[in-house]
Parts: sequence; C-alpha cells; structure tokens
Amino acid sequence: MALRLNTKILLGFAIALSALVATSIMAFVTIRQLSHYTSLVDHSYQVLQQTDDVRLAIRDAQTGMRGYLLVGDPYYLDLYQRNALLMQRKAVTLQRLVADGRLQHARADTLRQLIEGQEEELELFKTYNPSPEAAQALLLREQQPLRVFKGVVLRLRQYEERLLRVRNQRQQLFQWLAPLAIVVSAVLAIIIVLWLFRRISGELRANEHLRLELTRVNLDTARRIKGIEHLARQVVQGDYKVKIVDSGQDRLGSLATLLNQMTQALDDAFSTLEKRNQELDQFAYVASHDLKAPLRGLSTIVRWIEDEQAADLSPALLTYLDQMKGRLGRLDDLINGLLAYARASRTEAPAEEVNVAQLTRDVADLVVPPDFALELAPGLPTFQTDRLGLQQVFTNLFSNAVKYHGPGGTGRLRVSCQDIGRHYEFRVQDNGPGIAPEHHQKIFLLFQTLRDRHTAESTGIGLSIVKRLIDDRKGSIHVESDLGQGATFIFTWPKGPALVKIK
Repeated sequence: MALRLNTKILLGFAIALSALVATSIMAFVTIRQLSHYTSLVDHSYQVLQQTDDVRLAIRDAQTGMRGYLLVGDPYYLDLYQRNALLMQRKAVTLQRLVADGRLQHARADTLRQLIEGQEEELELFKTYNPSPEAAQALLLREQQPLRVFKGVVLRLRQYEERLLRVRNQRQQLFQWLAPLAIVVSAVLAIIIVLWLFRRISGELRANEHLRLELTRVNLDTARRIKGIEHLARQVVQGDYKVKIVDSGQDRLGSLATLLNQMTQALDDAFSTLEKRNQELDQFAYVASHDLKAPLRGLSTIVRWIEDEQAADLSPALLTYLDQMKGRLGRLDDLINGLLAYARASRTEAPAEEVNVAQLTRDVADLVVPPDFALELAPGLPTFQTDRLGLQQVFTNLFSNAVKYHGPGGTGRLRVSCQDIGRHYEFRVQDNGPGIAPEHHQKIFLLFQTLRDRHTAESTGIGLSIVKRLIDDRKGSIHVESDLGQGATFIFTWPKGPALVKIK
C-alpha cells in the first residue's frame, strides 16, 4: 500500500526521533554512570586520605606521649594533645565516610573505639611524672594496641584500595562508553537526517513532476472544455454548424465527437423544420389571400339578394341570409387572423426608441372604448426595441380584454412593469370575468377560444399571435386568473433591440 508523502515524512521523523531518543538515553545513562563512579573514586580517595591522616595522628600522639613519659618535657605533652584531638576528629570523619559500607563502617567504629580507649589510658599518665621503670613498662604495654591500630587501619585501607581498583575500572569503562554513545548518537542522527533528506527530496521531485504533469493535463482539459463551452454557446445562439476540433482518444474526445454529431443532427433538423415552417407560413399567407376573393364574392351575392329581392324573401329566408352573413363575417375574421399570424414572423423588426406609456395610450385610443378606464403604473420604461411588435402585443391584449369583458360594468385596464435584468416584465391586468385555471394554457393555442364559435369576433388567433411575437424575441407569457377575479397577462420583453430572426 502506497503511503502519502506526509505519512512518509512523519514516519521517517518518528524513526529518527526514536533512534535519537534511544541513543540519547544511552548517552545519558553512560554519562550518569561515569559521574557516579567518578564520585565513588573520589570517595575512595577521601577514605584512603582519612586512613592516612588517622594513622599519622595516632603515630604523632603516641610519639608525644612517649616523649613526655621518657623526658617529661611539656612540649611532647602539647604534641600529644593536639594529635589526640586530631585523630579523634579524623576517626569520626572516617566513620562518616564509610557509613554506606557495613564492613568498613564496623572497622571504622572499631578504630574509633580503640582510639578512645587508648586516649583514656594515656590520659592517666599525663598528670604525673612516672619513673623510668614505669615509663618503660607503659611503653611495652602500648605495643599491642599499636599493632591492633595498624591492623584495623591496614584492613580499612586494603578494602578501600580494592574498591578503588574496581571503581577505577568502571570509571574508565564509562569514560570510554560516554563519548562513544555521543558519537554514535550524532552519527546515527546524521545518517537518519541524510536518509530522510534523500527520501523527502525524491518525493518532492516526484510530486513536482506530477504537479507539472497535472498542470499540463488541466490546461489541456480546460482548453478542450472551453471548446465545448464555445460550441454550447453557439448552439444556444442558434448556430448549429459549429464544430469542435479534438483528436483526443479519451472521454473528452468521445464527448467532442458526440457533440459534433449532435450539432450536425440539430443543424439538419432545424434546417428541415425551418423549411417546413416557411412552407406553412407561405401556405397560410397564400391560402388567406386566395380565400379572400371567393369570400368577397359570396358577401356581394348575399348583399345583392337582400337589396334586389327583399320584397320576395320570406322571413325564414331572411333569417338564413342573416346567419350566412354571420358565418361569412366569422370566416373573414379567421382569414384576417391567419394573415396576421403569418405576418407576425415575416415582418421586419427595425429597432427604435419606444416610450411604453405613450405606446399604450396610442393603442388604447384605437381599440379601447371610451367607457374603459386605462391606468398606467409609474415607471414604464423608454428603450430601444421593435415598436411594431410590442404595439401588436398590447393591441391584441387590450382587444382581448375588451372582447371578453361582457356587457355591464365599467371596464378597467392596468399596465405595470418591472426590471428583471436582461428583460422587462410587463403586466396587463383587467377586471373581466376571469379564466379558469384549467384553460390557462389552452388560450394561447391557435383557434382556441372560450366563447361560443358562433360569436363572430371570437377567432382564437389573437393570443396565439401574441405568444408567437414574444417567443420570437426569447420572451415568455403566462396568465394569472380565476373565474370572477379578472385576468393578468404577464409577459417579458428584451431590453435591447429584439433579436428576431426574419423568415
């Protein structure tokens, strides 16, 4: 399992730290042992020094007492007294120094007791001046304690010398181990640091190489994605002939190939659709014009019959003629509507400055009766757009409101607008009978009307023309209404010159 760089670095440092801690502990232990045995060596030298001092003090004290007993000179008595005090202090010091060793401590205690006993015995003779025979006897008596003194001091010294030899050996061993441990620790640290440096440098070089490779791949991928985005933007704008040049063998290359195939298919489909739409528009336009002539002929014949044969016509026949005029009038409205619907996509769309408030007043003067109230909300914009198209939208919406208002009551129209970014959102609100929610989509379909088909003015084309005009300008329209609540038509219109594709 491959480890990440951070994990490798942490693991390497953990190993290095563990090794350094282990060698540091070893160096610490050896240095501490060296210090310990150095102290013991110093202690042994102190013990040996004290044994020498005790031995010399005892010798000088005995010399002073012998001299005093033999010649009675006070000088020797003073020498005795000084060395008696000295050997007593040295014995106490020696006993304290060897307190950590049971055998040596017992010997030092024996030596101290012997010194005290000898001192008490010699004290008996310093107050009088014995005869030479008594002094000689006393000197003979001192030979045995002196040998005991020497034996105790010798054993003390020999034991301490053996300890000193052992401690010197241990001290020399740790004197050799301590610098060795430090050197080993330093060398090991250097080796580990160099190893870590080499590994980390290698990993960093590999990572840098990988980063450069990823940067190159990312730049190449970004370039190829930018090409795909360009194709998408061109498709959104209606250019289906755009292609991507990408020879990659990866998923992006496959995607580019599929997108090229898609744009080709879209181009073929939209070309076919445009051709069909043009044929349909041409058919509607030509058919409307061709139907006008016979329709006018039928209307003329009906009018001639009414003018010339009125006296000879029965009431039933007059009723039939009235129904025929109604049907001919509705057919004329349908043909006019078809012409308007066909022209809605064929009209040139020059951009000009349009004051919406003034435009709606002009439209109201043409299609809104005097008994209707027109209310314009503040803030209606003035902007560059297709005046004729926007005028036709308001004309059809106003006419639709007037047609469906019905008899009775005062009609009311309200126009408002708000800025929603790249479009204006217009709202045309009336107080008519309203539209049931299930018919909100139906009313924008061609030839769909909510009125009786025998009503002449209801052709079902007006709102279809409105939707087509708005759709051609990439806008949207919908209605908010309910029965008895009036209707509000809401549509969006681009702010700039309308991008209408002229058929």
